[in-house]
Amino acid sequence: MQRATSRRWKSLGLALTVVPYGLLASAQTLLPAASSSETPFLNENEAAMRKMMTGMSIEPSGDVDRDFAAMMIPHHQGAIEMAQAELRHGRNELLRRIAQEIVVEQQQEIAAMRLAIHQPLASSTASPDPPSGPSAVGSPSPQKP
Repeated sequence: MQRATSRRWKSLGLALTVVPYGLLASAQTLLPAASSSETPFLNENEAAMRKMMTGMSIEPSGDVDRDFAAMMIPHHQGAIEMAQAELRHGRNELLRRIAQEIVVEQQQEIAAMRLAIHQPLASSTASPDPPSGPSAVGSPSPQKP
């Protein structure tokens, strides 16, 4: 019984790793070549996706709750890193506001998951630039030209 469960977790982890890479590769061949101004954004997102997928690939612990958190925390951190790339490079103010909300909400969910499984809270950055003061965490980034 334990071996079958372990194989299922490994299969799920493999599917969560392989499928998105395949979709990403397919999407890249369908999209027009990125402009040089978009390259940093795309590179940051690709790095965030790779880091997220690696982090989500876990060895089952035998504790469903711990395993769920172990996979979801890197998933949420990946969302934070992608949102931060939007904040650094994006120009659409609505999307930038949404990205800032993603950062805050995903950080809160990571903290809640860590608390639920009795893990210490890790510090994380709320915005792409270091905050300049205690109230800077919730403040929006400066408007881009």
